[in-house]
Amino acid sequence: MSAESQNIESRIIELREQLHSHNHLYYNTASPVISDREFDELMKELEDLERLHPQFDDPLSPTKRPGGDPIDGFDKVKHTYPMLSLSNTYNSSEVEEWMARLDKVLEGEDVSYVMELKYDGVAISLIYENGRLLKAVTRGDGVTGEDVTSNVKTIRTIPLVLKEGAPNQLEIRGEIFYPFEDFERLNNEREEGGEPRFANPRNTAAGSLKMQDSRIVASRKLDCMMYGVMDPIGVDSHSKAVIKASELGFKTPQSETQMIATSSDSNGVMKFIEYWDIERHNLPFAIDGVVIKVDKYDQQERLGMTSKSPRWAISYKFETERVLTKLLEVTYQVGRTGAITPVANLEPVQLGGTTVKRATLHNADQIAKLDLHSEDMVYVEKGGEIIPKIVDVDKASREGTMSLFGRIEFPIACPECSTELKREEGEAAHYCPNKDGCPPQISGRIIHFIGRKSMNIEGLGSETVVQLVEAGLIEDPSSLYELQYDQLLPLERMADKSVQKLLDGIENSRQIPFERVLFALGIRFVGETVAKKLAKSFGSIDALMSASKEELEEVDEIGEGISVSLQEYFADEGNVRMVERLKGFGLQMEKIEEEGATEKLAGLSIVVSGVFQIHDRNGIKKLIELNGGKVSSSISKKTSFIVAGDKMGPSKKEKAEKLGVEIISEQELLDKL
Repeated sequence: MSAESQNIESRIIELREQLHSHNHLYYNTASPVISDREFDELMKELEDLERLHPQFDDPLSPTKRPGGDPIDGFDKVKHTYPMLSLSNTYNSSEVEEWMARLDKVLEGEDVSYVMELKYDGVAISLIYENGRLLKAVTRGDGVTGEDVTSNVKTIRTIPLVLKEGAPNQLEIRGEIFYPFEDFERLNNEREEGGEPRFANPRNTAAGSLKMQDSRIVASRKLDCMMYGVMDPIGVDSHSKAVIKASELGFKTPQSETQMIATSSDSNGVMKFIEYWDIERHNLPFAIDGVVIKVDKYDQQERLGMTSKSPRWAISYKFETERVLTKLLEVTYQVGRTGAITPVANLEPVQLGGTTVKRATLHNADQIAKLDLHSEDMVYVEKGGEIIPKIVDVDKASREGTMSLFGRIEFPIACPECSTELKREEGEAAHYCPNKDGCPPQISGRIIHFIGRKSMNIEGLGSETVVQLVEAGLIEDPSSLYELQYDQLLPLERMADKSVQKLLDGIENSRQIPFERVLFALGIRFVGETVAKKLAKSFGSIDALMSASKEELEEVDEIGEGISVSLQEYFADEGNVRMVERLKGFGLQMEKIEEEGATEKLAGLSIVVSGVFQIHDRNGIKKLIELNGGKVSSSISKKTSFIVAGDKMGPSKKEKAEKLGVEIISEQELLDKL
């Protein structure tokens, strides 16, 4: 290696170390020592060096945090140590009984207990080798989990490389969760894009970890708290191990914030529980209880475990907070698909640290199940959900009022356009069938069309869309492309600059690629991933419109539900007219083939691993896709071959040899093309 190359490699290593350190200071300790701009400059320098010198590629570089190309499923991984669940307790008596049982087994030894928060998230196991993140595995069934390393690498509070002093082998466990603020941001974005809101942070975190595109996971800003060291690290207790883990670079509960504490008796344990039963409402994330553990490892070992849970640890579950308030009225929202959602408007009440004025009622069946009456006193729970829900009615409070306040009846007509509602057999929701004449449906479809992941029309928000619909200026997405300056300027909150920005945004949207245009149409069941598959398979909107049900279902992962939905959409003359209008306005209705594209690798599933000499790894992947191949991150019996460079992952090599999958070099791939 030349002196110049050595200098470049040294600078790359130095930058990576600096960025890993700054990342930890910013996200894990909230004590940054450089500005965001300085951080970005260091990152840009590293990105440039890595691009120019791919021979120094490192999958754990800070530049890899934004996520990589979509993967094709997750490998199963057997846990070295089973990921057991904890037994639950719900009151102080049960805690004391548990402590008494331990005292009997330990024959009166002094016992120190450690208390920490029970995070309402998704359990994860991280495995490090020589201080570098090797694998991230979900709980699964407790014995076998799924390898979600590509997604976990995007979580900035998880170190990719540990600080000095890390053991050669380390397994540590914790909880991945969704902070309330980021969860609310995500839901607002979805709402603006015409997509339904997610129910709660925990389920969304779990779903995010199972996504096949880690770039989307990166955008969701998940967080992680680590608390369980599985391998020896030179300490004799759980509390000391947590401190050691923090020193290695992990985000762990800190005694300074009272998120972890020790006690030698039940009084101290219960004080911790009582404190957090109140203070949990001030946390930026959800917890649902407290975990209590025997602190000393030697005592844990002697206490042992059952087939389901350790004897040396229990969880204390908080009661879900429930409040009583008055139901003022039930209103009904109409979505872009015509679905009718009932919402309970409540007398304001404090719940979970926030003022609650509304609660979801889901559908007509829920209203009937609760037997709701006007001005009922209702019990509301929040739990992990952002939008609270009514769980019961105080029917005793109705005495003497039944003649005054009648039962809530689900409407038979649309509250917006008075069209008779329909309910398909087997579905929970009622729908308004007047899709072309119901204002919220019209607005909703257009709002979805202009969304960030769709046509991304700058200068046009949901409020402006509603305003344009009410003014009669637009009636469907194609109407946007007929808007004129003079029509927009007189509207409220419109000035010269805002009008021009909107018109420029509309003009620029004509260059949005076909797969995003297809997603923007808002066809039921056609999300981003499905739109990409359809665009690639059929190449144009005309080919897609004329495709038979059988041809549609020949596409990978396209089942009957999607095929029927597509056929129904294009059987509607109004939809066809709108698509033709969009074509006439110059939107991209064909997939543009890149120069040099072939089908030489069509039908082949290919894994790429290692460091390459001629192209970088992304370049190899693009070559494969350009020639019709499918890039997969995991090896299976369906893998056609592996393109391997230097430093191929040993686990991948072992699995390939076990399954008899061919391994070829970069040059051998190029020879095929």
